[in-house]
Amino acid sequence: MGDLLRMASEHSGVELVGLCDEDRARMQDAQRNFGIADSQVFTDVNVCMEQTKPDLVILCPAAARHGEYTKLVAPYGVHVLVEKPFSASLAEADEMIAAMQPGKLLAINWPVRWMPGIVTTKRLIDEGFIGEVTNVHHYGGNRGPLYHGADKIELEPTAERKAASWFYHKKAGGGSLQDYLGYGTTMGTWFHGGRKPIEVTAVVDEPVGLEVDEHSVVVSRYEVGLSKCETRWGTFTDPWTIQPQPKCGFVICGREGTISCYDYAETLRVQTRQRPEGYEIPCDKMESPFTNPIEYMVHCIQNGLPIEGPLSPEVSRIGQQIVDSATLSAFEKRTVKLVE
Repeated sequence: MGDLLRMASEHSGVELVGLCDEDRARMQDAQRNFGIADSQVFTDVNVCMEQTKPDLVILCPAAARHGEYTKLVAPYGVHVLVEKPFSASLAEADEMIAAMQPGKLLAINWPVRWMPGIVTTKRLIDEGFIGEVTNVHHYGGNRGPLYHGADKIELEPTAERKAASWFYHKKAGGGSLQDYLGYGTTMGTWFHGGRKPIEVTAVVDEPVGLEVDEHSVVVSRYEVGLSKCETRWGTFTDPWTIQPQPKCGFVICGREGTISCYDYAETLRVQTRQRPEGYEIPCDKMESPFTNPIEYMVHCIQNGLPIEGPLSPEVSRIGQQIVDSATLSAFEKRTVKLVE
């Protein structure tokens, strides 16, 4: 939420009109950082909506409560931006889509969508640079969710903080698989051109003393081949400071070439039939209104445009299907057909 509030506060066409959380103490840092008045801080969603009358609502609740909060605010006729993941289940995602008022936009923000490397990779795929995509490999994660507060303020995780955090509670949608798998499955769906897998196999670790995973490996079988997504809480370093090994990001294989797209990198590594030894391609420069989700949402709202790409419910829903399938596979310890 801190990142999104920062983007909103820096946008000339946006005014922050209110903050809302069940626990007022959780809003103190954000209130101070963004100069929010006490009269604009709420603990009741309905009171917040009625008094502030927003055009756009940004939601960052626990993953398992995305549907609950979307259904709370949608009747007020607002546009909604939900921070990833889409939801804790496919059924919940469908409820969120159904709850939106006619003409109002629902978007699911995947922060990697705004990385120049991701955008450049998608452009090259669309231009036929590597031919038909056959395999998408993703490694995603960080040191762990409790190392970072709002606005990426560094914190030290403790046993007490783990016990209090929704990230470590299964019913709240916690765990590295729920936190990070949607990145790979949703971006992978985008890179695959909307193609769906046939079946999914997932394996998760079972850390002693925790009820959620901190590491998962998920393999999806498509008609064209296998794609793999790996999620990790516990990378050696955070990718936005120093890339860990394995590097966080994507490797995409096509029938005519390959692309390595690592988080925060300024170049892509590519191979083609003509140059199999490989070479670097500079990442495209991001330009307005495609530099961050707030700017993009405002652009779509003001111009009456639909949400496209991985932020769209259509693409994100396929990503959620794979996540649900992986969750079922890990629980039953077997390969499963894609959940419909």
